[in-house]
Amino acid sequence: MPRPIWSGAISFGLVTIPIQVVSATENRSIAFHQIHQADGGRIRYQKVCELDGQVLDQNEIGRGYEVSRDTIVEVTDADLDAMPLPTAKAIEIVAFVPAESIDPIRIGDSYYLAADGVAAKPYKLLRMALERSSKVAIAKFAWHGRERLGLLRVKGDAIVLHSMRWPDEIRSPESLAPRPAEVTDEEIDAAVDLMDAMAVDDPSGFRDHYRDALEDLLAAKAQGMKPESAPQPPAAPVVDLMAALRESMESARRARGEDPASVHDMAEHSERKAKAPAKRTAAKKAGRKPGA
Repeated sequence: MPRPIWSGAISFGLVTIPIQVVSATENRSIAFHQIHQADGGRIRYQKVCELDGQVLDQNEIGRGYEVSRDTIVEVTDADLDAMPLPTAKAIEIVAFVPAESIDPIRIGDSYYLAADGVAAKPYKLLRMALERSSKVAIAKFAWHGRERLGLLRVKGDAIVLHSMRWPDEIRSPESLAPRPAEVTDEEIDAAVDLMDAMAVDDPSGFRDHYRDALEDLLAAKAQGMKPESAPQPPAAPVVDLMAALRESMESARRARGEDPASVHDMAEHSERKAKAPAKRTAAKKAGRKPGA
């Protein structure tokens, strides 16, 4: 198991479940160093005290809060640990809500909660209760100098903790709303058909092609070879929205090994369906007697 990054307990009413917190994700990005372009030397950063000019090690650096321009008070780990918070060493469950009620934009980093010591039974109890209720737990916990909101849910045999943003940390999207535009039912149907053509049951098959290409680039440069250049597809401006949707559906069906000709059949069916009411209305008007 990866090294725990936090130890504490889940507080579930009067039930206490000792746990260890383990990161549920890992960063697979390729990291770069900053270098001096003239000679390739590494660029280093140093932490310097502004009073005496001394370069400091990390173990010599604490934290402070600026009370006024000339006054900074030091805040130690002991000060933070001694604060009278019920969440100082506990993940306190405060409510249970339907999973669909949580806006995904509020969800942050993810962590696995591992049962610690004799906590196997209460841990399993909470996991099975969450499964049976089809709900997720909202919890509060103190971490890295602030109280945080979290979400507990079940993944396999484990309980996962997702950090959550507070409601006032979410920006309103109202200023980003597009200008008013007319969208027809035919265009919406075509967009839904494209979604169906691109649908997959399991998204776990996707991989990071950018990282693959970057690894090839680094391998070629390390061997003194010139990296291959990828051909750039011509950018075609979208003039006809329906034509773009149909072409996209054809491409998606070809990628799935299906017959793209069915796209034309669906498009013709949609057009006939869209035009049929107008024709029937016109026929009724033509059949009316004068003065009727």
